[in-house]
Amino acid sequence: MKKITLLLFVSLCTTALLAQKEKKEPSPAKNMVKLNLTALAFKNISLQYERAVAKKVTVAGTFRYMPTGSIPFKSTFITIADDPDTERQLNNLKVGNIAFMPEVRFYFSKKGAYRGFYLGLFGSLARYSAEVPFEYDDAGITKTIPMSGNITTITGGLMIGSQFRLGGPVYLDWWILGPNYGTSSGNLSGKKSMSPSEQQSLRDELADVDIPMTKFTYTVDANGAAMDIKGPWAGIRAGINIGFRF
Repeated sequence: MKKITLLLFVSLCTTALLAQKEKKEPSPAKNMVKLNLTALAFKNISLQYERAVAKKVTVAGTFRYMPTGSIPFKSTFITIADDPDTERQLNNLKVGNIAFMPEVRFYFSKKGAYRGFYLGLFGSLARYSAEVPFEYDDAGITKTIPMSGNITTITGGLMIGSQFRLGGPVYLDWWILGPNYGTSSGNLSGKKSMSPSEQQSLRDELADVDIPMTKFTYTVDANGAAMDIKGPWAGIRAGINIGFRF
């Protein structure tokens, strides 16, 4: 009887210890937030939230914002162009953008989500803004009309990347290559009182604008000009992200 009582006591203690151990071992953290370090060099703020929904599958959403300002690496483009007219246009050009990119990822590592090589399917909805004084020649005199507007793009693509743990909850996510393709549409317009001569000169200048594979239409009248743009849109996502898992 004493042996049976002792065995029951040991069994109960063992069960209690196992239960206590299980409570001390929480399930792996399913969430991660990241900052794209590479985007900062392009004057972009890019943040991503990722959540594990299966052993090797996660869903993510990326938000990108670039305040209106001069184009990144403007001096480099000016040096490459080596043209006074192009330099003047680039100095006057102001751009900005905002975008949201949903994504589904599949990790190939035996360790599951958040570790190793992955493939991701993503979409992108972006809105780009631009401000530029458009130049045209009227009777030998260079004149300008301030143009501004927005272009909206919708694309889809494939992300190839790799993610690994640096230590503790800190991770590094390398977006190796993320080509995407889709459509774009938008318009630019400017207000200015224009003489018949100025109107024709501006029409002639706009007629020389060549945007490959894009439908480009324009109207010019005494109050200014408007341009409509529709066509394909392509891009590439890449970068280094620092992440925190929780």
